[in-house]
Amino acid sequence: MKGIILHGGLGTRLRPLTYAGPKQLIPVANKPISQYVLEDLLSSGIRDVAIVLGETFPELVREHYGDGSKFNAKISYIYQGKPLGIAHAVGLCREFVGESKFAVYLGDNLLQSGINQYVKEFLSGDYDAYILLKEVKDPTRFGVAKFDEYGKLIGLVEKPMKPPSKYAVIGVYFFTPLIFPIIEKLKPSWRGEYEITDAISALIEKGYKVGYSIIEGWWIDTGKKDDILQVNALILDERINRKITGEITNSKVEGRVEIGEGTKIANSIIRGPAIIGRNCLIEKSYIGPYTSIGNEAKIQNSSIEYSIIMEGAQIENVERLEESLIGRKAKIKRAEGRKIIRLHIGDYSEVEIT
Repeated sequence: MKGIILHGGLGTRLRPLTYAGPKQLIPVANKPISQYVLEDLLSSGIRDVAIVLGETFPELVREHYGDGSKFNAKISYIYQGKPLGIAHAVGLCREFVGESKFAVYLGDNLLQSGINQYVKEFLSGDYDAYILLKEVKDPTRFGVAKFDEYGKLIGLVEKPMKPPSKYAVIGVYFFTPLIFPIIEKLKPSWRGEYEITDAISALIEKGYKVGYSIIEGWWIDTGKKDDILQVNALILDERINRKITGEITNSKVEGRVEIGEGTKIANSIIRGPAIIGRNCLIEKSYIGPYTSIGNEAKIQNSSIEYSIIMEGAQIENVERLEESLIGRKAKIKRAEGRKIIRLHIGDYSEVEIT
């Protein structure tokens, strides 16, 4: 079985961060979002993976993943360019897939329980396609499942005004090569995209065997700042253990905190769950729960909580920073002003608060 990670899209809701890189490379708990996707595929036994690239800095994706050998995977790259829909991206992968069954995983989606059990269900059930669903509060934002009175899946509707159910199609799909001739015959939707929901509905209409599961646990589409901060907190809460390899001087480190090599913590309080990368300097500061700090960051005389501070960022004299997403190499310095600050700062930005 093969895997496809969709790494396109413009990430407009995450600007200015996506002016400097694709949204799927934004780190949560100091790891790019799409790397969790790759690791989920690998843990399900899928090691031959294609990454479909968009227009937003595709070279950074290649730089991070390479040929896949450092992840014990084989990675190929397929260029989509302009975002013309999930079905369009999948259709570009026909040569890569060949005669194999395959999984399609959106690179900005994360599942608490992973996909291993659903891979097994897809393969053992001899399905032509298999989708994952999740009950949501506002189905109008998603592709939505339509069932008959017996609970059989009879179709999908993309972002309907009047949803036929509360069950949204999440960003993981399983297919056989039967999907490709279906995709070839699709026409663009009202959004100007080739919709994967239309392709799956066509499979159902033609009598192919399309199964589904309603997933347990959380699922987050990390399209906005609040989503990224939420999933960062969830992963820190569930996956971070206490591991300290840095230097601690006159400081308290409480709870589940991971501190990387070469990092110096001086006259500070670190309260987990939290992660601090390599070669950082944390001095006269408080780092509160649900905070991720990337490699080579410098935090001095500041208080930070429930935030993501990316690689190389510098924060100085900020009395309280919370619910913030701070880009790589950004600099924030405060003279006098408000005690609590909420920011969404892109890479290489510099903010002086006076």
